[in-house]
Amino acid sequence: MTSFIHERNGVFHAVCSLDCPDQCGLLLHKEDGKIVKVEGDPQHPVTKGHICNKVRNMSERIYDVKRLKYPLKRTGSKGDGKFIRISWEEALSTITSRWKELIEIDGPESILPYSFYGNMGRLSAEGMDRRFWNRLGASRLDRTICSSAGSVGYQYTMGGSLGIDPEDTIHSKLFIFWGINAASTNMHQIALAQKARKQNGAKWIVIDVHKNQTGRMADWFIPILPGTDSALVLGLMHILFAENMVDQEFLQKYTVGYEELRKHVIQYTPAKVSEITGVPVSDIYKLARMYGETSPSFIRIGNGPQHHDNGGMFVRTVACLPALTGQWLVKGGGAIKGNSAYLAPNTESLQRSSLLKNKHTRVINMNLLGDALLTLDPPVKSLYVYGSNPALVTPSSNKVRKGLEREDLFVVVHDLFLTETAKYADIVLPATSSFENTDLYTSYWHHYIQIQQPVIVPYGGAKSNVDVFRLLAKEMGFGDEATFAETEAEMITGALNNPRNPYLEDINYSYVVERRYVKAKVKPLFPGTLPTPSGKIELYSEKMKQDGYPPLPTYIPLVNHGDHYFQFVPGPNHNFLNSTFSNNEKHVELEKELRLHMNRLDALAAGIEDGDMVRVWNSHGECEIKVAVGDNVLPGVVVTQGIWADEAAGSHEGLSSNSFLINSLTPDRIADMGGGATFFSGRVSVEKILTS
Repeated sequence: MTSFIHERNGVFHAVCSLDCPDQCGLLLHKEDGKIVKVEGDPQHPVTKGHICNKVRNMSERIYDVKRLKYPLKRTGSKGDGKFIRISWEEALSTITSRWKELIEIDGPESILPYSFYGNMGRLSAEGMDRRFWNRLGASRLDRTICSSAGSVGYQYTMGGSLGIDPEDTIHSKLFIFWGINAASTNMHQIALAQKARKQNGAKWIVIDVHKNQTGRMADWFIPILPGTDSALVLGLMHILFAENMVDQEFLQKYTVGYEELRKHVIQYTPAKVSEITGVPVSDIYKLARMYGETSPSFIRIGNGPQHHDNGGMFVRTVACLPALTGQWLVKGGGAIKGNSAYLAPNTESLQRSSLLKNKHTRVINMNLLGDALLTLDPPVKSLYVYGSNPALVTPSSNKVRKGLEREDLFVVVHDLFLTETAKYADIVLPATSSFENTDLYTSYWHHYIQIQQPVIVPYGGAKSNVDVFRLLAKEMGFGDEATFAETEAEMITGALNNPRNPYLEDINYSYVVERRYVKAKVKPLFPGTLPTPSGKIELYSEKMKQDGYPPLPTYIPLVNHGDHYFQFVPGPNHNFLNSTFSNNEKHVELEKELRLHMNRLDALAAGIEDGDMVRVWNSHGECEIKVAVGDNVLPGVVVTQGIWADEAAGSHEGLSSNSFLINSLTPDRIADMGGGATFFSGRVSVEKILTS
């Protein structure tokens, strides 16, 4: 295993570890053992030297004075943030002694891991940790907070997370960015679209609830009411069939159910769809004709719409659209929701599910953490958090925090910082950054595999997830098993040896290390066979019918969420990634401030002016935010951007530390498919805060 930690000076290759589709190749500049500059690798085929502000300023996060150096033990009340320094030996002994007691009395399912992809490294996020939890027999976490609803919906149509090669989109002549602020969350797709715009005269259409950075770059921005996207797709299908803009040969050869779909969409007239979506009838016709007459056309399916009650059905529906015009056969045509199937590793080798003896171990949906901590029977007695900050990012955050306050809940947090969640912990463990680890990275958008090798020494006494779970395994008495003795290189070797994935053929650890990035052996989906039951694109899905869903794409309205007037969409911002960077001074300075975007007609009716402080509330919680009045959202809709740390609100005079707790407003209902979150299907009321 190669390591560069002892080389004091130089430029070293690295990988961005953030939960972002671009997964950039980086160059780290070191002086006297410290990273002084982060830049994009100009040789990386996708990155091409360009990276976002978040990562360009990554050294500000790595060397932030607030980073944890040593294990801590709580001395004050939960949430107070009062701790004393302890040794690793004491921390590990305290944790495992408590767990052994809980297992003896309440069984291993009284312990719940809570993690997500704060670090996208396969070893960090789903390697030694999964082995440990399987061996322990802990409650299983259903990690569905991000993209699961859409992934299931897309799978019903296309069979798996399979789209076109994003590098081929330089040939596209029409881009539809649907529910994605790609300028902030997929910048290299924007770069590819800009190249297509320059060389092909490609047009950009952005369909979203908020005219964000990407919307402002578009040739045509189409505002839409939240949660109505599937109705718009069905309206487009209505026109494509009615005006004979479909590719009959493709439909006959590569799809099932096109005749059923043709009859089904007759009911979705442009007038009816306009009433549902807020999109004018003339715009629906214009959009359908642009899509039907332009080839190649490409749809970048965003995460936004799938965070609704009907999110899975939207993705299932929009995934049908390229088939109608035969775009999958045209280079640069088709769609991408995600491409993770192309780089799928050998998960059994990584996670060792065979170690879990009780195959009926309970599964807890991570979106329901508040309920799990407050009402689950038998109760959760211990929570181990890593790669996530649930006190800030989980739906109905007030409920989560109330659960974390339980004195009988033994909480351990492994993180780089004393996060909002860590302040409720009994034991806090310091985590390494990705530049201090060895790890495997597989993008869920482009097709390149990369390996990170350590570039800097661990910060203080910080340890990686892999190291900590090795140590916990040893303390629990199963550390002598070969499973927990594997090196990172051996784990990566096993992960890349996946006979079930032909796209990884002949790609191994040493090959990737030598070349820094290796492209999977990807070929176009068509002509070919899909991993659906029929082997074709399933416009009509018998599997959906068996699973209790409508077999044809269908518009299903959002759940009625009380009497609050505004639909509330808490989208991402430009300089944070979920809660990551929200506590780092440089990134907060770049983002400036949290604002609630409101239509000027709504503001006028409520006597609210631009810059006023407003109270935003519903039955879940309330926030106090400065309002931004304009025309970038439709009437009846309000939008915020970013998840802000408690300290950001606490730094404002007159605001409490949780005034910016956006997820105190979000529902913890479960989406229609995949156990997904419904962050964007909440409703709120807004009123001006009167100052004396």
